Amino acid sequence: MLRILLSGCNGQMGKVITQLVSDNDNMEIVAGIDISGNAESAGFPIYDDPFKFDGEADVLIDFSNPASLSRLLDYCTDRKLPAILATTGYTDEQIALIEESSSLVPIFRSANMSIGICLVSQLASQVATLLGSSFNIEITERHHNRKLDSPSGTALLIAESIAEALSYDPVYSYGRHSSSNRRRAEEIGIHSIRGGTIIGDHEVLFAGNNELIEIKHSAQSRGVFANGALRAAEFIVDQKPGLYDMKILVESVINK
Repeated sequence: MLRILLSGCNGQMGKVITQLVSDNDNMEIVAGIDISGNAESAGFPIYDDPFKFDGEADVLIDFSNPASLSRLLDYCTDRKLPAILATTGYTDEQIALIEESSSLVPIFRSANMSIGICLVSQLASQVATLLGSSFNIEITERHHNRKLDSPSGTALLIAESIAEALSYDPVYSYGRHSSSNRRRAEEIGIHSIRGGTIIGDHEVLFAGNNELIEIKHSAQSRGVFANGALRAAEFIVDQKPGLYDMKILVESVINK
């Protein structure tokens, strides 16, 4: 039985994970962490601070807010508890803190927990390897009107995957409202759309002379992210301290 400590349990993703775990006989949520405190009918105790939980857990899953990171990492390193970090919008200093903590406990971090997005990122990298120098590259992401970070962590993840495959150092262009110049060949355009209840759409466009290649992923339900996080949780509990991501998880499945 996989025992989960769920951070951000009262949020939308927390509720989706709670439902999925309730339908899985091999997992249970032993406690929740949420700054809003208790919630009715959660089925498990909820604390506003992880250190108030003195029970046993096998893994922490975090779908909360970057502001909670430091306290969560303190708890995980103190208890030697593996962590799944599914929150986006971390600062450079927070990313450095994650890397430092991963020397003590296994940490799985991904800007997007969808296996489909991981595949899109890998496909985009392969296309960039073959065509990047002769095609213009644009990334568009669409999310609901409550999303805080822009561009999305997923769009940046895809951009970084492409950048690693290119023979030159690209320049990220976040929209072009402040520029009236022609598009530079070395740009990767990144554009954000916010509206309604869009769960998450990401599209990569490779535009060449008289030729377009498009790679797109559309999340129809938050369940795709929750399922990915639970698969990551099952994976990370058997790992040594270190930093892991969705690409490593996918490769471990392929190589079984």
